[in-house]
Amino acid sequence: GSETGVAEQAELFGALVAEHGGDPFEWSTREEERRHLWRMRHNGYYAIMAAHPGARALVTDICVPISRLAEAVEETQADIAASGMPGPILGHVGDGNFHATLIVRPDHAGDLETAKDLAHRMAERALRLGGTVTGEHGVGMGKTGYMAGEHGEGWAVMGAIKAALDPQGILNPGKLVPGN
Repeated sequence: GSETGVAEQAELFGALVAEHGGDPFEWSTREEERRHLWRMRHNGYYAIMAAHPGARALVTDICVPISRLAEAVEETQADIAASGMPGPILGHVGDGNFHATLIVRPDHAGDLETAKDLAHRMAERALRLGGTVTGEHGVGMGKTGYMAGEHGEGWAVMGAIKAALDPQGILNPGKLVPGN
């Protein structure tokens, strides 16, 4: 957006954060400060893991329309709280994208299955709310089971196009599209 528009949106967002008891909102137009803020965001994962020595993480990634973001985050927070598993949420919510870092603790036998169930519930939630099961991390092999639900008949069309362009199936075999 324009400088004025972005400044107005940032001011409004900061007021909303404060109104709901959030930490101070920081943003900047200065390149050095912006790099610092992005560095903090990218180091969030390492900070979370440092707080849980010996644990592993299942990192989720969903994106929903902004109008449904609060609903998605609240439902996800409730799911995580009910599970008893640590699962901090962070993201760049300005585009409706957020992540839960689900902590799989070595001394909790059911954590991996619980994390997988929570990730599944998040993916289903994203689709129910009109979003996508992946905001930025890609589909990989773990989310292919959601693609038909997300893309409908277009999913089969994508597979047909891939087959036409790669009849020997040598380009990225086993990934992304049906029949690959």
